[in-house]
Amino acid sequence: MSRLLIVTILIMSTLPLYAQAQQPNMAKLKADAQKVVSIISGDKAKTQAYCEINDLGGQIGEANEDQGNKKAEALSRKVSELEKKLGPEYVALNSPEGADISSILEPLDDSCPDE
Repeated sequence: MSRLLIVTILIMSTLPLYAQAQQPNMAKLKADAQKVVSIISGDKAKTQAYCEINDLGGQIGEANEDQGNKKAEALSRKVSELEKKLGPEYVALNSPEGADISSILEPLDDSCPDE
């Protein structure tokens, strides 16, 4: 067997292990999300910033529907600034698993006034 073929087989056999190691631990991700809820809900300024982010999310959706790209970009920048106020723990939660985490963040939504 040629050396290239052997090396290729070895690399191919280790890829699944590497990919598995790269996947986030869902239990840790959920624990982190619960920690973020505690941090934000315990601080009025952070709770207000979270509520503003939710409100801006709706405005961004409307701006995108109206083809207001400049407006949507400006609103997105504002969201980014507000996310920084919520802390690095909140920013770290932005991941593909966000849908699974959204149910954990729901108590924060209850803190926001209905508009």
